[in-house]
Amino acid sequence: MILWLALWTSHCWLNAAAADSSGLERIDGCHTSCSQGLSCRTKPDYWFPPACQEPAEGLSNVSVFQNVSVSTVMRCEGQQKCTLHLRIQTALLLTEPIHGVSICTISAGMMTSCRSLLFSKASRKKMSGLPVTVMNDCTEVAPNQQVQVTVKTVPSYCGITWAKTYHTPGCSHGDLRRNVPECITGRLSYDVNPEKKELAVRVSDMLRGYDYHLRLCHKGFICAGTGANTLIKKEQPIKSAILPYSRPLPCLCIEGWSAVMDAPRVQVCPFIDRLEELWSGITFDPLEEALLWEPACSVTAVVALCQRREDGVCLDLPRSSRNVSRNKITFAKVDPHPQLCMKFTAGSRSWTRCPFADGIKAWDVVGTRRQGHEELQMFSQIKATFSVGLCTTSAGSSVCQVTEAHPVHVEKHKAVDLKRTVGGVPCNSCLQVKRLDVEYAATVVHCSELCAQGTLDLTWVVLPAACLSGIIIVTLVLHILLSVHQRRKQKRNAACASAKQTDPALNCVSSALLTQAVLSGGVLLPDSPQCGSSEKANLISK
Repeated sequence: MILWLALWTSHCWLNAAAADSSGLERIDGCHTSCSQGLSCRTKPDYWFPPACQEPAEGLSNVSVFQNVSVSTVMRCEGQQKCTLHLRIQTALLLTEPIHGVSICTISAGMMTSCRSLLFSKASRKKMSGLPVTVMNDCTEVAPNQQVQVTVKTVPSYCGITWAKTYHTPGCSHGDLRRNVPECITGRLSYDVNPEKKELAVRVSDMLRGYDYHLRLCHKGFICAGTGANTLIKKEQPIKSAILPYSRPLPCLCIEGWSAVMDAPRVQVCPFIDRLEELWSGITFDPLEEALLWEPACSVTAVVALCQRREDGVCLDLPRSSRNVSRNKITFAKVDPHPQLCMKFTAGSRSWTRCPFADGIKAWDVVGTRRQGHEELQMFSQIKATFSVGLCTTSAGSSVCQVTEAHPVHVEKHKAVDLKRTVGGVPCNSCLQVKRLDVEYAATVVHCSELCAQGTLDLTWVVLPAACLSGIIIVTLVLHILLSVHQRRKQKRNAACASAKQTDPALNCVSSALLTQAVLSGGVLLPDSPQCGSSEKANLISK
């Protein structure tokens, strides 16, 4: 008996494996069968079965039901016209108190369906003490259905029951998808034309004798349509259509179904790997200073604010991470700065989008040179409060260490002199600026290059100034000397001119007086040429 059970079990297992690999086993109709030598007949079970009886001596659940198997078979009345049935096989040890077996099935939303297989009295006596098998495949089921199967003895003995929950194959099974009407969805293939933004869709293996619907939809909890349906007529020799699309989103799918009530649908998503298409549509509300983003598709990702450095690395801002599913993401009180970006992470991949990179700066630090002096000013398009601090960078480090910070209040469209605010900016220092009146802000380091340029210009200005001052002084001295010389020369010329215009007699008197003064000293003077050539000098002696 043990050998017979082993052979029977292996036979059932091999049949099931073969059916699963090549398709479900086909049956021509509903059958009930018993072991050879055992006569059995089927009759409906009681609507209200009688209460169970106490089992006879030696009867137990283990000794009666030695093996029960449940499988799915397919009954077909033509191509694409097949139904599913449960095949329940029971191996039991037949004894005199057992007159038959009762098989009941029940599923969610369905009434209990029971059948009784009764053995004739003569065959019971003949086969008593021997193992027998009973098989029934008349219970029709649906694809992907959960069924509770119960097998009892007739009459029903308390505690002698076999029960199991069984799941029928779903429409993903290839045999069902080709032959069971409620599973036939058709096969979709497509070609993408990115230039025209069109999808050329072809349909095959569709349900015969019916039209077919096609549409584009955004897949989520349901697949929401993006436009009107396209109907493919059953008479069309080529089952194809052109579907235009606007954006290649990962949740954009082609959906198709037969034109029958409650028809199953098939979906194919051509752009399922195009996650980068989701990271657009970032908006900024300047009144609320809020950064907004809503995913166009349901996606599992993490979004955070970050600050982009010069080397392209974007560092996450503290307390800015948000988990994304389907809802809108809002970051309130955000400073709109070109270095402030949004980072999207899905799995092991990350994308960065900077919504303010090409926009107008809300504020900026500007360094200018006027009349040889450097001016460092902050301009703002809004009224805001900033933290401005001196900082220095050490060799080999990009981090600017703040030595002293000051709060700075900036009015709208009014410049603020930062050098006066922080008490001067040394040439080897930078300014670190960050808004204080918002929740999320970039920390900006401004290192002015005008300081080094100013020192170089000052050297070139001071040296020529000293030379120019010396030249001016020398020029002034020479000018003064020249003026004095010219004035003396003018006086001498005037004196000579005056002498030429004086009376000659008077000149002679003057000469005589002069001569007399000189002779008194014993000096001999010649005749004065101004007194005429007729006058001679007289020698006066005592």
